[in-house]
Amino acid sequence: QSRIALLVSSPLSTRPINRREVLEEVRQNSFVLRWAAAPLKADREFVLEVVRQNGCALSYAAGPLKADRELVLEAVRQAWVALQWAASPLKADRELVLEAVRQNGRALSFAADPLKADRE
Repeated sequence: QSRIALLVSSPLSTRPINRREVLEEVRQNSFVLRWAAAPLKADREFVLEVVRQNGCALSYAAGPLKADRELVLEAVRQAWVALQWAASPLKADRELVLEAVRQNGRALSFAADPLKADRE
């Protein structure tokens, strides 16, 4: 775990979260979100910055953010495999799924069934 991640997730820490410091750490290790405190995992702007660097970090985002189309699209643009962590309704979003499939055909395995059957 990174130094910053420990600071932001430790229940014993009395130090306030410094977003700028955490974002700097994210630039070095985008998996910081894994250990981040719940408020950061639910912070849309913070998570958006993280998934722009590593789409797979979507897996650690708060549930409601996995249903945020713009955020998920950014994650998928960065890493097609992020589609697997998208909320179910987004797995049926044709444009989003096509973005992932253009990168790697295996992304179709994460799509909703109706899109899997769609020959277009």
